[in-house]
Amino acid sequence: MAKPIVAIIGRPNVGKSTFFNYLAGKRISIVEDVPGVTRDRVYAETNWRGRNFTLIDTGGFEPKSEDVILAGMREQANIAIQLADVVIFVTDIKQGVVEADKEIALFLKKSGKPVVLVCNKVDTFGKVPDEIYEFYNLGLGDPFPLSAVNAMGIGDILDAVYEKLPPKGEEENIEDAIKVAIIGKPNVGKSSLVNKILGENRVIVSNIAGTTRDAIDSEFENEFGKYVFIDTAGVRRKSKVTENLERYSVMRTQLAIERADVCLLMIDALEGVTEQDTKIAGEAHEAGKGIIIVVNKWDEYPKETGSLEKYQKQVYEKLSYLSYAPILFISAKTGQRVHKLFEMINEVNRQNSLRVATSVLNDVINEAIALVQPPTDKGKRLKILYGTQASTKPPTFVIFVNDASLFHFSYERYLVNQIRKEFGLTGTPVRIIVREKIEKE
Repeated sequence: MAKPIVAIIGRPNVGKSTFFNYLAGKRISIVEDVPGVTRDRVYAETNWRGRNFTLIDTGGFEPKSEDVILAGMREQANIAIQLADVVIFVTDIKQGVVEADKEIALFLKKSGKPVVLVCNKVDTFGKVPDEIYEFYNLGLGDPFPLSAVNAMGIGDILDAVYEKLPPKGEEENIEDAIKVAIIGKPNVGKSSLVNKILGENRVIVSNIAGTTRDAIDSEFENEFGKYVFIDTAGVRRKSKVTENLERYSVMRTQLAIERADVCLLMIDALEGVTEQDTKIAGEAHEAGKGIIIVVNKWDEYPKETGSLEKYQKQVYEKLSYLSYAPILFISAKTGQRVHKLFEMINEVNRQNSLRVATSVLNDVINEAIALVQPPTDKGKRLKILYGTQASTKPPTFVIFVNDASLFHFSYERYLVNQIRKEFGLTGTPVRIIVREKIEKE
């Protein structure tokens, strides 16, 4: 069976994300003293008393809000509750029981899910504050005092969660799942693509740029394999990054790239490759990740004979350093060619993880040297003694030479091209490290 899921829900600004971050052991959710900061569900793996479970942090639950974003947050919280085995309902002891708390409590009772009621912002521990007794009126059992900021009361809450978890089974191992980060500037259809793949409205989709602020993990399995899709906050131009939240979102995208095996760089077909796209692509390239360029909204692009080939050429002209990355033209809205992504992701991940035997590598290097002699400088010729593969993800080769200063960039590029010609290495950067080695007499 899959790992149990524990969802944290509550009104905006009651301290859910601070609590979530402590349980996750790292700063995953954005924490800012602004209601509605966490808009989507955010996932983390955690452990208590030997039980592994998945934790979901949700946007603040506003039962009756008509605001488009708050309504989307409510829908996300609903999905989280449906997915959850146990729900942690966080309230604010300083504000007491408010009308929204009563409505959420009613909703939770109707769901039939086990609930652990938490009263956050209890600053003094020892004697239980009298204010906590008001929360018995919600009809959800004993309320647990918590100070998320000071990490007090967490053990008791987790013990209560532990008691309500379903019986322990053989928990699914997702270590062999390919982690796929969907990156790109805001409003190119990243969330729409995730929703199309998953077949459910898992990520808030609206035409407001920057709707997705957190990086969202979604596990998915089909006949092609297991995947974890990471939908990231769109990266805006630096000049637009005015508030702290946007800075966090840029950092979140960078962290998502770091965690990923393969990055899907999404480009808006109608806008073409922009300066923002080149910067985001550069991040993934520098991180050594497998990369697939996904041109979205292709169904809306005006076409004529040869449009696809012409567009492909323009993309490679602007992203010349990604000439190794395959391009797929899709429509996240209609699902056009989306099914082709999986085989492409598998292949790029395989190529990014490829290991080449030293003897085979040196055969390729020697053949390359025979075809094009290494450069000379002031009568001294570069000698390539041998090469070996140092690591994968990306494939990294160490080349030992007599004089590193003679190893020009142009010859390095030639060697990389010869290695690609022999081994493919589609969708992955290739790195060369040059080392000097004194020749034996």
